[in-house]
Amino acid sequence: MATFVDRVVLHLQAGDGGHGCVSIHREKFKPFGGPDGGNGGHGGSVSLVVDPQVTTLLDFHFHPHVKADNGKGGAGSNRDGGNGQNLVLKVPNGTVVQTTDGTVLADMVGAGTTFEVARGGRGGRGNASLANAKRKAPGFAELGEPGDQLDIVLELKSVADVGLVGFPSAGKSSLISVISAAKPKIADYPFTTLVPNLGVVRMDNHTFTVADVPGLIPGAATGKGLGLEFLRHIERCAVLVHVIDSATLEPGRDPVADIDAIEAELSQYGGLADRPRLVAVNKVDVPDGRDLAEIVRPDLEERGYRVFEVSAATREGLKELTYAMAELVEAERKAAPPAEPTRIVIRPMAVDDDGFTITAETDGSFTVRGVRPERWVKQTNFDNDEAVGYLADRLARLGVEDKLAKAGAQPGDLVRIGVREFDWQPTLFAGVEFVPGNRGTDVRLEEKSNRASAADRLAARKARRVRSADEVGADASDDLTDDLDDGDDAE
Repeated sequence: MATFVDRVVLHLQAGDGGHGCVSIHREKFKPFGGPDGGNGGHGGSVSLVVDPQVTTLLDFHFHPHVKADNGKGGAGSNRDGGNGQNLVLKVPNGTVVQTTDGTVLADMVGAGTTFEVARGGRGGRGNASLANAKRKAPGFAELGEPGDQLDIVLELKSVADVGLVGFPSAGKSSLISVISAAKPKIADYPFTTLVPNLGVVRMDNHTFTVADVPGLIPGAATGKGLGLEFLRHIERCAVLVHVIDSATLEPGRDPVADIDAIEAELSQYGGLADRPRLVAVNKVDVPDGRDLAEIVRPDLEERGYRVFEVSAATREGLKELTYAMAELVEAERKAAPPAEPTRIVIRPMAVDDDGFTITAETDGSFTVRGVRPERWVKQTNFDNDEAVGYLADRLARLGVEDKLAKAGAQPGDLVRIGVREFDWQPTLFAGVEFVPGNRGTDVRLEEKSNRASAADRLAARKARRVRSADEVGADASDDLTDDLDDGDDAE
């Protein structure tokens, strides 16, 4: 059973950020010492790194679900939560990172190449970090931002200097086994090679790698046989070597026809026309094979191929073939542009870029898109009115309110920001001078009611008591006057 895997689908989940803490410092004789809620820790990220010791994606085949650690929540006494541990996945050299729809995210070539594929969420700020001169004791904290969650496709394309191409049972595995230390499976039936094999060849001062890939049949470029596996692993090869079976007993097969069939598949796959070619007519140790090689050699040379008659069994002609491979590989390396160190590209935001966009939808709603507005919404606790008012102030300062009005939004229209939907009410006076109230509340969000406040009810109760006392005093005065009048009448 083959243990080589060159394509897997990974389900990634970066760590979520920890929530900020709402806390008030309290101690003896100092019951309100100010906010001291700590910040939440950042969630762990998921990164890929090229490791030369890894040659297959087999581990990911058995463990396709990957999740990084979450950040810890903040605590009182200004204690910040711990950050989640980053997760680093080791991949083979030549791994291509794609989305599920085929968009290439990264082409990882070279030991140590690193790519952050899923970013951890930011930790929420505690109320100690949110305090300012006007909001001295916030009654809310930010929630942790969720980490990235996505599915990616890892596809391995072998990185080799020379690729051996040919029909099944042409002798590619036998050839690479004698010119290098590779030990591929060799048998006398087609499709013995089910996975690519890499071998390192050393000739004097030359060192290069050779790839033996699964055999090719007509229609491989459309997915027949193991064609896609074959073609995928020769994309990076600088030199292609046609390995031709000169001793085949199949009807309709001859070296020229085999090369035409292989070239047709390479042309249909695309992107390989500029690679230099060599032809190795294998199995000349068989008498009929040697005769056929001598017959077709002039025809192949007329097409511009350099032809080598070789035998993997007796090692005849292999020295000349390997020297020719080394010569072409060195020429390709010299012609290649020099490797440049990775440049850090800084793309500053345009002066007139607000950092968000507003789109009027066909159903009459409006959608706000932008990194900051969407992150602020994710970090807001909508069960806390003070937190909602703080969000409204931030959006107003960013210019969302003004831009919604210019886009034609009317009070009561549906506005979407991220996964949240709001009924836009510009009468909330977002962005006006903040008036602190009770912690966890915002007077701008309080619904108006006909019911009198507690202070008004207390003042009315006191007024009724004073009025009642005055009425009692007035009644007593009237009774005394009546008694005096009765005494005068009696005399």
